[in-house]
Amino acid sequence: MKLSHFHFELPEELLAEYPSENRDESRLMVLNRKEQTIEHKMFKDIIDYFDEDDVMILNDTKVFPARLYGNKEKTGARIEVFLLRELNEEQRLWDVLVDPARKIRIGNKLYFGEGESLVAEVIDNTTSRGRTLRFLYDGSYRDFRVKLTELGETPLPKYIKREVEPEDQERYQTIFAKNEGAVAAPTAGLHFSKHLLKRLEIKGVKFADVTLHVGLGTFNPVEVEDLSKHKMDSEEIIIKKPTTDIINNAIKNKRRICAVGTTAMRSVESAVSSSGTLNEFDGWSNKFIFPPYDFSIANCMITNFHTPKSTLLMMASAFAGHEFIKKAYDEAVKEKYKFYSYGDAMLII
Repeated sequence: MKLSHFHFELPEELLAEYPSENRDESRLMVLNRKEQTIEHKMFKDIIDYFDEDDVMILNDTKVFPARLYGNKEKTGARIEVFLLRELNEEQRLWDVLVDPARKIRIGNKLYFGEGESLVAEVIDNTTSRGRTLRFLYDGSYRDFRVKLTELGETPLPKYIKREVEPEDQERYQTIFAKNEGAVAAPTAGLHFSKHLLKRLEIKGVKFADVTLHVGLGTFNPVEVEDLSKHKMDSEEIIIKKPTTDIINNAIKNKRRICAVGTTAMRSVESAVSSSGTLNEFDGWSNKFIFPPYDFSIANCMITNFHTPKSTLLMMASAFAGHEFIKKAYDEAVKEKYKFYSYGDAMLII
């Protein structure tokens, strides 16, 4: 398939600036692949589609406050620094994006916080906007991370034009987030409330945790018409034995296995054994899933509504079928569903 197959007109007003008032009261579109039907529900109705011993795969990554604002030495110019990846704990080295990048060269120093409480030096250029920073901080590593958290801001996606608000710190985080390392939320998981998780648990649904630390590469635009030429950035994935046991048992017993989000789906598809079961995994993956693709682990998926030509839309299309997804997205635009990170959800069964 080609990039142009994933274009559609998305009215700007359908990009969600705010989440729904209650997590589990966003809208839910249910796609039944076998029947080729579309239903309109509320997210909390998802419980009706799962039974005892069905499994939900949750990405338990936790977003850290990755966006900092500093000032360049001498000129005082305001510079946005987006923390991407820690390279070396001892040396306090980080891969970052800077904006505006043209002003930032090797050797420049950046000052952050009141009284310049944190200083960083640019030690390398990695891409047009990418830099490697060494943070100059004498305290313990723990104190340094506390300082980064204090100075950082919730990294809402750039399409959200408003200022970050205090509520975003809680709402741009799943309620099951525990392993810090993501620079963007696994957004399908944002719809789960504690109450809904409890109701699912009482019904006998099992939860299997994976960790995929979402990087900005997930959202990089595809710039080649031939999708086989697109390269995804690598992201760190951890899948432990308790998770493989739960999922492999569900495969054996032909239960419904639901990947909550494209990141959960990419995690398990990166760790498939030759016999079609799930292996433990601790490493990096740059797996790019687009049609046609045979999925090995999950037979059900929860995902948000994605933007045109995005790799996330391509995965949803591979799972639901390209024509069916096109029909569903036409319906979503017509019915004014909200799109992207704070938007509504889709269940594909």
